[in-house]
Amino acid sequence: MAGELTITVVGNLANDPEIRHVAGGIAVVNLNVASTPRTYNRETNTWVDGDTVWVKCTAWRELAENIGQSLTKGTRLIITGRLKPATAYQAASGEARASIELDIDEVGPSLKYATASVTRRSRDGQAPIDANPWNNAPQAAATAVTASAADAWSNPGVSDGGFAAGDSTPF
Repeated sequence: MAGELTITVVGNLANDPEIRHVAGGIAVVNLNVASTPRTYNRETNTWVDGDTVWVKCTAWRELAENIGQSLTKGTRLIITGRLKPATAYQAASGEARASIELDIDEVGPSLKYATASVTRRSRDGQAPIDANPWNNAPQAAATAVTASAADAWSNPGVSDGGFAAGDSTPF
């Protein structure tokens, strides 16, 4: 929707994602992400942690299911989403607080301190797609070579008999 504020948050997942299903069987997952800025103090030659910013994140449908199957507590994430208006509430101690909430559009693990492997799902969401995205099995590759050998456009330097002897390809 036009006018929505899109932001990117880098932080750590505070708990394991738990998928719920709402009316109609639509999957939803809520995440709490902690982002703590660190600055280097040149006077003491140490790193100093700033105040932790907690962001409540929500994902829906297939994205929610993928998050539930892929992420665990402590994972460093990069999340892009639409910022929702802050919600004011009163803490148990009686002080007034506000929460930052984000509807997730994209999420992935940060590869700064970790590695990841990606398994692409089919459009129907049921089974992973073959690891070879072009599906070139050796047998299929042999058939493709045989078919392309007969195609003059795939082998422009090979005469197909349409030119007089000794003529080269006209282009």
